[in-house]
Amino acid sequence: MKKTIKDINLKGKKVLLRVDYNVSLFDGMRVGDDTRIRQTLPTIEYLLKQGCTLYLISHLGRPEGKRQKQLSLRPVAEHLQTLLKRKVLFFGEDLLKDEEIKRLKAIRNGAIILLENIRFYRGEETNENNFSRRLAGLGQIFVNDAFGVDHRAHASTVGLAAYLPSVAGFLLDKEVVMISQAMEKPKRPMVAIIGGAKAETKITLIDRLLEKADTLIIGGGVANTFLKAWGYEVGKSLVNYEMVELAKKLYWKAARSKTRMLLPSDVVVGDLAKNKYEGITDSSRIPPDMQALDIGPQSQAEFGAEISRAKTIIWNGPMGVCENPKFVTGTDFIYHVIAENRSSLSVVGGGDTLGALKEKDFLKTIDHVSTGGGAMLEFIEQGSLPGIDALLDK
Repeated sequence: MKKTIKDINLKGKKVLLRVDYNVSLFDGMRVGDDTRIRQTLPTIEYLLKQGCTLYLISHLGRPEGKRQKQLSLRPVAEHLQTLLKRKVLFFGEDLLKDEEIKRLKAIRNGAIILLENIRFYRGEETNENNFSRRLAGLGQIFVNDAFGVDHRAHASTVGLAAYLPSVAGFLLDKEVVMISQAMEKPKRPMVAIIGGAKAETKITLIDRLLEKADTLIIGGGVANTFLKAWGYEVGKSLVNYEMVELAKKLYWKAARSKTRMLLPSDVVVGDLAKNKYEGITDSSRIPPDMQALDIGPQSQAEFGAEISRAKTIIWNGPMGVCENPKFVTGTDFIYHVIAENRSSLSVVGGGDTLGALKEKDFLKTIDHVSTGGGAMLEFIEQGSLPGIDALLDK
């Protein structure tokens, strides 16, 4: 167990708070889905009540150590100010200049300051020691509330913890507790649902879940590799051919472990490049000139039956090409079935999964919406993450 902001004295302290505000921006000016921002508000409000001065650290996109105007966090600061209903200062100056650091440290006590995109600095992703020390000089305490980046050993996740007392915020603590509960002490039956485009990013996760789940449902592009492993022709569907043999081994492992592995029995086919919907077909009869782009109605019924009786549900990755409204039906269906199963412990995560969910009201009936995609996968696989390991133990 790691210490949280409730375990230390924060009265009047200057706090460096790592958040994950890597959100979508419309026209580089307006915040799109603000779920990640809203989930940090309890931590921010608690720290403000302690009289803390807050220096918020986040990244946006992948600027690779270069300043890029379209990846500025200024619109995020404006949006956060609206949510908090109080002034949020934005500091877009160069943190590598001594005079700017002095200006930043002189800001009045009790203020909230969002620093410019931390990935504008090369020292962030390389976890450069001098950059970490320079950043740490702004505060007295480091609070990590950015689960979604804790699989990265960066300056703002691991480096700061070498120089400051470091604890978890409420969101990070909740992520760890909820995912650990779902994985280590699941109520039965446990159903895991894995989707998304790339089999290579999910194979080790599937291997781990075979040791835990009673039923493992596989959809999205990941399912195509498993359908190919079963000997089905999958037309022009996305397949990772290097993973086909491993997929075969996982299928046999599932049989030995008595975990039921479910693949789509029917699929929605079409031509993504031409934005064409061509109908529904059995998974074993995908035409050679078509792609599997979503799960079909029979698959929905079979998957839904398993999900509706589950007591523990973990879901990561959409069932189809959900950025296209023609192929989002399967993902929406899974989302609704999970939301309506009120007797289960449900954990949903992954940026692409959350981005596909249209009816945000259903999020209220899901026990935990993880802010991490890759971080959630690695935490399930390994049981911890570098950014979490760096925090103080209780």
